[in-house]
Amino acid sequence: MTRRKRYTEEQIIGILKEAEAGATVGDFCRRHGISNASYYNWKAKYSGLTVSELKRLRTLEDENRRLKQIVADQALDNRVLKDLLSKNF
Repeated sequence: MTRRKRYTEEQIIGILKEAEAGATVGDFCRRHGISNASYYNWKAKYSGLTVSELKRLRTLEDENRRLKQIVADQALDNRVLKDLLSKNF
C-alpha cells in the first residue's frame, strides 16, 4: 500500500501556479504524484487564490464558526428561559 501524501494549502496553491505554466495535466500529475481528480478538485477549490488570501479566508471561516457557536448558545439560553417562564405562570 502506498502512503498518501498530504499537501498543505500553501503547497497546493504553489502546485496550481506551476500547472498554469503550461504542462499537460497528465504529465504534471505524474510528476507531483497526484491523481487527475485531485488536481481538478484543487483547481476548483483554490484556483485564483494567493497564500495571503487563503490565510484571510481561513481566519474569516474561524471567526464565522465562533460566531455561529455564540448564536447557538444564546438561542439555547433563550429557549430554556422561555420554558422556565411558561411553567411559572
